[in-house]
Amino acid sequence: MKSKILFALFFVIPSLLLAQTGNEQNAAIPKDAPIDVSVTNFKNEMLNGEIIVFRSQKNDKEYQGLTNEQGKFSLRLPAGDKYEIFILGFKDSTSYNVLDIPMPQGNAYYKSPFKIDIQFQPAKTFVLDDCNFDFGKATLQESSYTVLDELVAYMNRKADEKIEIGGHTDNIGSHEKNQKLSEERANTVRAYLLTKGIDPDRVTAKGYGMDEPIEENSTEQGRAKNRRTEVKIIE
Repeated sequence: MKSKILFALFFVIPSLLLAQTGNEQNAAIPKDAPIDVSVTNFKNEMLNGEIIVFRSQKNDKEYQGLTNEQGKFSLRLPAGDKYEIFILGFKDSTSYNVLDIPMPQGNAYYKSPFKIDIQFQPAKTFVLDDCNFDFGKATLQESSYTVLDELVAYMNRKADEKIEIGGHTDNIGSHEKNQKLSEERANTVRAYLLTKGIDPDRVTAKGYGMDEPIEENSTEQGRAKNRRTEVKIIE
């Protein structure tokens, strides 16, 4: 289950300036452009720890920046290219718009920066895909470590966030058994995060048993989706 991300994107495009000629060589004229990025939510609160990616349409090369406590960062991008802009989520990214940086002609160059103001509402919940346990147990399978380590990296990047780990099951077995199993699995994930240095005060664990299915339990595919570990941003 993933919350829909809402966004707005605003560009302010700088004017070109002419470089002084004299004895200067054309090679000394910058052929890239300064970019100033600002990221807020729809309450105009600055968003810290957001990764914004610029992907070149010419060669697929990616450039990225990480917002600071003021929700801002700066970088430079080669001119003469168009860049698709992404906001990097937990394990995915969403494309928002394309920034066109024309190549300056002659001795012209970009002195003032492109201003890019992004407003969006980050997802508040996401599922830990590939977080798997032994059948009927709260023992993590080794294949789960990859996604859990990605969650650790996310928590380190979002140092001001607190999360709830929610354990969910299908409807096979009794309500009491599934409730207990979901609690144990949520606590297992929490314990893993703590072994990686995450502050215990930032992570809570809760079992929901079979009470919050996201698919019908009448098929194996539906039951597999209901057996999930979910992360909820609570602060």
